[in-house]
Amino acid sequence: MKNVYDQAHGLARALRESDEYRQYMQIKQEVSKIDHLRDSLADFQQKQFQMQTAHMTGQSVDKEIMEQIQRLYQILMTDPKAMEYLQAEMRFSQMVADVYKILGEVIQTDGK
Repeated sequence: MKNVYDQAHGLARALRESDEYRQYMQIKQEVSKIDHLRDSLADFQQKQFQMQTAHMTGQSVDKEIMEQIQRLYQILMTDPKAMEYLQAEMRFSQMVADVYKILGEVIQTDGK
């Protein structure tokens, strides 16, 4: 039986070799070369993070930040490259979230 660390490294390799990761990294590299797009996406993600942090800590989410996020999202969706980036990021993030969920279920089940 393989030890847990070997399997974790195997999972990391599988994630790195996945289509979702490769597509995300490719479009991320392309976007990083377009200054205005890179900056707009960074601003959008920073505001999303602020909103998520406020939500997770039980603070009320600032209505102005929510409106800024919506406006930025609408602007970004008009740019095909930004839309491609956000979709690739979402697919990769969903895959990682699914893996965390699987691990979480095993840990909770075994802990009973």
